[in-house]
Amino acid sequence: MKITAVKSFLVNAKLRNWIFVRVETDVPGLYGLGEATLEFQTRAVAGAIGDLAQLIMGEDPLNTEHLWQVMFRHPFFKGGIVTMSALSGIDQALHDIKAKHLGIPLWQLLGGLCRKRLRMYDHLGGGNSDAVYNSAAVASFRDKAAQSRADGFTAVKILAVGKTAPLDGLAALREAAALMAAAREGGGDDMDIMVDLHGRTTAAMAIQYAQVLEPYRPFFIEEPCQPEDWRGTARVARATRVPIAAGERLVHRHEFLHLLQAEAIAVAQPDVCHAGGLTEVKRIAALCDAFGVSMAPHNPLGPIATMVNIHLGFATPNFLIQEVMRSDVPWRDEIVSGVTPIIGGYVEPSMAPGTGVEINFEAAQKYPFAEVQPIQWHQHDGSVADW
Repeated sequence: MKITAVKSFLVNAKLRNWIFVRVETDVPGLYGLGEATLEFQTRAVAGAIGDLAQLIMGEDPLNTEHLWQVMFRHPFFKGGIVTMSALSGIDQALHDIKAKHLGIPLWQLLGGLCRKRLRMYDHLGGGNSDAVYNSAAVASFRDKAAQSRADGFTAVKILAVGKTAPLDGLAALREAAALMAAAREGGGDDMDIMVDLHGRTTAAMAIQYAQVLEPYRPFFIEEPCQPEDWRGTARVARATRVPIAAGERLVHRHEFLHLLQAEAIAVAQPDVCHAGGLTEVKRIAALCDAFGVSMAPHNPLGPIATMVNIHLGFATPNFLIQEVMRSDVPWRDEIVSGVTPIIGGYVEPSMAPGTGVEINFEAAQKYPFAEVQPIQWHQHDGSVADW
C-alpha cells in the first residue's frame, strides 16, 4: 500500500477555519481523515501540510511511527505550533487508514477499551463563541450553566476572568467571583465547573484569582500562566488547593516534562491537533501517567478532532474528561457525519472502522475559507493584553 495524495480542505467555522486533512492511498476507496485546525494561522498550516506531504508520498501509510519520525526529524528544524499542527492532522489520517484497513474502530487500534463510556464537558452556550468569549454577565453565566445541566452535562467550563492586568485590583477579583458564583448557582452543587484563565495572568495574579474562586470549588483552574512559564504555573499550584490544568499550547512531550517535574499540574491538556497527533499524545499520556497526572485533552476545534479525541479517551487509562464545542456553528452535522452523540453528558464507543467520520465535501464548499482576525485586547494604557 502507498500514499498517493495528501490534501487539505478549509471550512470556515466563525471564530476559526477548520483544516481537514485527507490522506489517499492506492487502494481503491481507502483514505484517512484528520484535523489540523489552528486558529488565526490557517494558511500557514495548509502550507506546512504541503511541505510535509512531499516527505511521505509513496510510503506505506501503515508505518505510522516511522512516518511520524520522518515528518518530525527530516525537516531538520523541529516544528513549532504550525508544523506540529500539520503533522498532527496527517498523523490522525494515517491512523484512520490503518484502522479502516484492519476493519476495526480507532480505539481498538490504540489499545482497546479502558472504559465503557466517556465523560464530556460543555462550554457555556454549548460552545457558541459569543456565549463563551463575549458574554461576561452574571445572568448569562447562571442561565447558560443551567442549560448545560438541563442538556445532561455534569461538567462545564467557564471563562470567569476576562481582560486582566499583570497585577489587577479588587474589582477584577470581585467580578471573577461573581461570575463563578453565578455559574455555581446555575449548575448546582453537582456540576463540576472548570475555570479557564486562558494564560491571561501572571502567577502572582493567578494566585489571587484562585483564592477568590476556591470557595466555589472549581474542578480545576486551566492555564493560569503563559505556556512557557512552567515555573509560574508551579508557583500557582503550590499556592492553592484547586487542581491546575495546562498544556493546550504545548507541542511535544519534552515540554510537558517541565510541568510534570515541577509538580505544576494535576491535569494535562494536550491538543491532538497541535501536539503531534495520536502518535505523540499517546506518549504524552504515558508520561503523565508515570507522574500520576490525568488527561483532559484540549478540544475547542472541529468535529473530526472531537471524534479522534473520543477514540483516544476510550483507550487511555489516565483519561479524566473530554472537552467539546457542540454549538460553535449550526452546520456541524451538515459537514461531518458519524460523530458519536452525547447522551446524558457521556458518549459510548463507536463500532465503525477508523474514526467513523465522513466529510460531505460538497456541503463544505458552502463555507469556504474566510479571513478571521485574532481577538486583540489592550490594557487601559494602550499596552497589549493577552487574550
